[in-house]
Amino acid sequence: MLSEKFSHFLDKPLTPLAKAFPINPNIITFIGMIVTSFSGFIIPFNLFLGGIFILAGGAFDLLDGILARVNGRVTRFGALFDSTLDRIADGFIFLGIAWHFFRISDVEAFIVTLLCMIASYLISYVRARAEGLGVSCNVGIIERPERLVLLAFGCITSFLYYTVVVLTILSWITVGQRILYVRAKLKNLTQ
Repeated sequence: MLSEKFSHFLDKPLTPLAKAFPINPNIITFIGMIVTSFSGFIIPFNLFLGGIFILAGGAFDLLDGILARVNGRVTRFGALFDSTLDRIADGFIFLGIAWHFFRISDVEAFIVTLLCMIASYLISYVRARAEGLGVSCNVGIIERPERLVLLAFGCITSFLYYTVVVLTILSWITVGQRILYVRAKLKNLTQ
């Protein structure tokens, strides 16, 4: 996953800004969720603008983590809050995309969007469940940051259907990768 490899690369350059901006990271998380969720109501009527809102919300999602790490405000509640609001925002994005395809009477694209939404939720669920079992599960080819970038790209370029198809395939592969990874780890733990 690209996001796993590059998740902290902006910490150092943005440290001065983060230190000068001592706001609670949970407030930034909440604002990001509102901005991203709003994209779901824009996408059915204006794909380009909806894609811009996805990117803007993603910027808040990046900033909240930097603020928390740089200012020593990383908490377990913050992680739960961030993850929960991410799922809410994702739901609104997929709602907006499904609504877009419903408006243009593209039943196939509507169904593919729902399959993509299910897989995106399963990616997070498998990781959370694995961690509940004591297994770190940072594997797979796609995670939320990549998903947001791809969905924004699809909206901005109007190649949304093809983007959702690719994202659906990659997301289901990631679900499978995570399940198999956890299975192997648990098997090793019991031996």
